[in-house]
Amino acid sequence: MIQLIIGEKGKGKTKILLEKANSEIKNVNGNIVYLDKSSQHMYELNNRIRLIDVTGFPVSNSDEFLGFISGIISQDHDLEQMYLDSFLKIAGLEGKDVTVALEKLDKISKQFGVNFIISISLTKEQLPEALRDSIIAEL
Repeated sequence: MIQLIIGEKGKGKTKILLEKANSEIKNVNGNIVYLDKSSQHMYELNNRIRLIDVTGFPVSNSDEFLGFISGIISQDHDLEQMYLDSFLKIAGLEGKDVTVALEKLDKISKQFGVNFIISISLTKEQLPEALRDSIIAEL
């Protein structure tokens, strides 16, 4: 399943994402991974949540990003949830259509049983119609 937290930059999406990750760690049996564009939020996350700074890896477009995600999933059979902060930036999708990448993430989610919670700097109107049902918070 894919869940989206949407809104313009600076509206508080990261705060909601961090709170959700920290509250969910108490309820999951498996692991949680949090992907971000820096390690800035390391001390705001529960120590059981693995924070990965994507900028430390050679990921420059959405295909490489999806491969990166697949690699993480293949190495962690207990992975239940992935939190993707600053999605457009870490996936190399700034200024590009997000539809194909989010559809592929949805397929990965269903195939491997990993839920993706994504913060994305888009408004509801900028998001493709088919993805609007995945919105859990709009700022």
